[in-house]
Amino acid sequence: MFLILYKLVTIINLSVALAFSATPQQKYEPATKELAEEIQKCYSKLDLSFENTKEAFKSKSNFDIVRAYVVLRLCAVQTLVKHNQKILATLRATLGQTLFKKVLKSTFYGHFVAGEDPKEVEPVVARLKRFGVKSILDYSVESDLSSEDTVKTAKSSRLAAEVAPAAFKDRVDSKTLQDTRQKYAVHEEFADRRKDVVSARTYFYEGEDVCDRNRDIFMETVDAVASATQGEGFAAIKATALGRPTLLLKLSESIAQTHNFFKTLTGMEKIQFSRLSEEELVKKLKVREFGVKTDSTAVRDWFKSVDFDGDGHVDFHGWSKILDDNAKLGSMFKILNIKTGNLEPLIQNLTEDEEREFANMVRRLVDIAEHAIGKGVRVMIDAEQTYFQPAISRITLEMMRRYNRERGNIFNTYQAYLRHTKDVMECDMQLARREGWHFGLKLVRGAYMEQERKRAAAIGYPDPVNPDFEATSKMYHDCLTRLADEHARRGKGTVSVVIASHNEDTTRFAVNLMKDRGIAPSEKIMCFAQLYGMCDQ
Repeated sequence: MFLILYKLVTIINLSVALAFSATPQQKYEPATKELAEEIQKCYSKLDLSFENTKEAFKSKSNFDIVRAYVVLRLCAVQTLVKHNQKILATLRATLGQTLFKKVLKSTFYGHFVAGEDPKEVEPVVARLKRFGVKSILDYSVESDLSSEDTVKTAKSSRLAAEVAPAAFKDRVDSKTLQDTRQKYAVHEEFADRRKDVVSARTYFYEGEDVCDRNRDIFMETVDAVASATQGEGFAAIKATALGRPTLLLKLSESIAQTHNFFKTLTGMEKIQFSRLSEEELVKKLKVREFGVKTDSTAVRDWFKSVDFDGDGHVDFHGWSKILDDNAKLGSMFKILNIKTGNLEPLIQNLTEDEEREFANMVRRLVDIAEHAIGKGVRVMIDAEQTYFQPAISRITLEMMRRYNRERGNIFNTYQAYLRHTKDVMECDMQLARREGWHFGLKLVRGAYMEQERKRAAAIGYPDPVNPDFEATSKMYHDCLTRLADEHARRGKGTVSVVIASHNEDTTRFAVNLMKDRGIAPSEKIMCFAQLYGMCDQ
């Protein structure tokens, strides 16, 4: 086991920051006199230059600093970076496993990785805690598969099931349907999901027993967090480690095609922000002149099937059954066939084995969540590629609905480099507000940009990534501002965000946002996370 550590910092302990205004719409006052005094004391002491090396490195030994400098210089050598795998393999063969391990631990591994097991990790976590820094533990072993093996795995993982939107294919733009189908299909040239990704680990499906083993290791990681942080830490997990990724593809395509269907049916572009009653839906069907008998039993039955919580409105988020042991993926999505007026399953031809594998994946996520909550540990579900993310986000959201009633136990991850991130976050945040549960998230820039762009260009669907760095920064800052608005609207204990960024401007923006909005560090609404060994200044 290899445990990567994220440094988790609340701003009162942050010794470097923060210089320009977040320019909020109005001035906000702290809730109490004590919070106002805390804000004044904290922000008046902050170093705004990012150049106070004494504060930045006071937790480091001389050896740590020298090693960091050596590692930094080596990482600047392009030949080493480009051929690192070959160089490491040669060193391992030349030095032998024991000596190779010692060399690596004294250089790159020791700088970036907290340890191989909980025993090695605990003193690192304890040292950071002495300086006000909490920890997120992340299990980071990957399968040692060749690119050829990943192609074989992709071929063998193809499902017989298909998402078949025949019910509305004559009404939806054919290019939209095809783009959606292609985006969520398996493409062998992109089977090796490690390519063009440098800062995110990747898992491949190697059987249900391996997924069970990954579940057990994630639970051991939770135990390590609980032991090392006394219940104050986080554990990060990846959904693709816990089941067949192609099932996530099918679920993601189903979500996307369902949105296509509702856009066509209602003429509403952002259907996820709207709540439609049965009467309103019938009116739209009449206006759109689809020839559907709006008083038919099929229409009423279909409306009931998408009114998941029985509140008399179409519900795009009411998938609480997805976490149930007896939930069936094949029957979860039903579409009204505009031609025949009948209800039809959107996902067709799922086998019993595939249904069981999906149930196993969800069960593993639930096992980890309940184990973590029992230990007082929070869980972050990592974001992954856009073709997996709709499914991962939906499952995560259902876990938040179930487990975030008292506090933020489950955190979803949002990637600011994607064009639709703010809309997606806004939609999820509205649901949390309406239903009264804690909205917890980790906000990142994103780890898959090059891969996402190459895949979109090669396959022919729209590029999901923002056009440039400035657009991503704006997206990140807009999301933070919106979260501060939500906190002001809902109050204490309802919203929290982990700002996972190594960008100085974003850190400045976030801290000034806290200051201008009267958010005290002790309220634990915003905290800052960085990879262990990066950006200690």
